[in-house]
Amino acid sequence: MARTVRNAKLDSRSARVKLDARREPYWVVMSKGCALGYRKGADGGTWIARYRDDAGKQHYRSLGAADDAMDSDGGGLCLTYAEAQRQADQWFKLAARGFEDDAPRSGPYTVKDALADYLEAYKRGHTTKGTGRAANRMQWTIDALINPSLGDVQVMKLTRRRIEQWHASLATAAPRLRTRPGKPQKFREMDDSPESIRRRRSSANRVLTVLKAALNLAYHERKVASDDPWRSVKPFREADAARVRYLNDDEARRVVNGCTPDFRPLVQAALLTGCRYGELVALTVADYNADAGTVHVRVSKSGKPRHVVLTDEGRKFFEGTTAGKAGNALVFTKADGSRWGTSHQQRPFKAACEKAKVGVLTFHELRHTYASRLVMAGAPLAVVAAQLGHTDTRMVEKHYGHMAPSYVADTVRATFTSMGVVEETNITPFRKAD
Repeated sequence: MARTVRNAKLDSRSARVKLDARREPYWVVMSKGCALGYRKGADGGTWIARYRDDAGKQHYRSLGAADDAMDSDGGGLCLTYAEAQRQADQWFKLAARGFEDDAPRSGPYTVKDALADYLEAYKRGHTTKGTGRAANRMQWTIDALINPSLGDVQVMKLTRRRIEQWHASLATAAPRLRTRPGKPQKFREMDDSPESIRRRRSSANRVLTVLKAALNLAYHERKVASDDPWRSVKPFREADAARVRYLNDDEARRVVNGCTPDFRPLVQAALLTGCRYGELVALTVADYNADAGTVHVRVSKSGKPRHVVLTDEGRKFFEGTTAGKAGNALVFTKADGSRWGTSHQQRPFKAACEKAKVGVLTFHELRHTYASRLVMAGAPLAVVAAQLGHTDTRMVEKHYGHMAPSYVADTVRATFTSMGVVEETNITPFRKAD
C-alpha cells in the first residue's frame, strides 16, 4: 500500500467518538475488493478487514482493537487508523495470491509459532543442515534467546526496529553460564575487551540467522504476506573474523603428557584426526578400518558421515587403541569403563593445559591444530574440508586460508624482477634469535 487512504470519519480518535455504536462496521474502500471496517461498540471499537475474491465471496479478518481508549504502542495491543490499514494491506496481499485459507485459524501466527514450524522442518531434514544434537542446540537458542523477547509477537506485526533492538540487546548482554535446571540463570562477568565484544556480536549474529531462517520459512509457506521487516535487518559487521589458536608440535606433546592416562587417548586422537569431541567419544572399534587406514565418523555435527584418512602415526595409534576389543566396543572410555559424556572433557583438558603451560584453550583447539598443520604443509583446502567434514571450503578458507602457501605472493616474487632502484649494500641486519 503506497499511502494511507484518508477518511474523515475514521482517521482520528476524535472523529470516531462522534460515530454511533452499531453492529455493522463503518467501511472505507482501500482498493477494488478490499475494505477496512471500524465496528463501534459500547466500550470502544475494533478494526476489521474485508476482501472479495474473484468469485464474489466476501472474506473477513479481525485485526485488533482501535486506539479509542489507549494510545497505540506499536506492539499490536491496539491500532491506529494507519496501522490498521497496514495490517489489512498485508492480509489483502495474502488473500489476493490465493492463500487466504492458509492463514492461521486458531489465533494469531506468532514468532513462537514460526520458530516451532522451522524447528520441525529442521528435524524432518527439510533444511540444509542435520538434526540430532544440532537441533537440540537450536531449541536451546530459541527457548533462551528468542522466545522470551519476541515469541508472543505476531509475525505480521513485527517491525524492523523491534528486531534490531532485540539483536542489539543480545550483543550487550552478559554471556550465559551453564546453570542447573530450575536454578536462576548464571552469567559470566562482563568483559569489554575488543575480542569479547566481537564474540558477543558474533553470537548475536548466529541467533539472528535462526530467527530470519524461521521467518523466511513462514513467508515461503505463505503464512505471512511480506518479509520486509526482517529482510533489511543486517548482522553486525566484522564480528565473525576468524581467530584461530593452534598448538605447535612441542606444545601438543606437552599437552598430551599433561593428561591423565584415560584422557590422553582422546587428546591424541583429536590431534591425529581433527575430529570433534562428540565424534570421538561415539567411535566404536568397528569404525576403524585397518586395511584402508581410515576412521568412519558416523555421527557428526552436519548429520553426514565421513571417512577420515589416517597418517602412519594415526594408524599406529588406532591399532594400539583398538587391539583386543570387540567390534561394538567404544574406542575411548574412562578409567572405570564408563562412557565420556557431554562436557566431560572440559576439566581434564583445562588441567592438562595448565600443566603444559600453553594458556587457556578448549578441546576444539585440537581440531584447529590438526587443520592448521595440514594447511601449512600445503594440503589443498578441499582435502582439509573433506577431512573435517565440511561440505565446501568456505569455513576452511575463513579460518585457515591465511596459513596456506600464498600463490599470489609466490607469483609476484617470481615474475616481478628487480627494477634496479635499490642500491647494493654490504650491510647485514642482525636478526633476533628465536
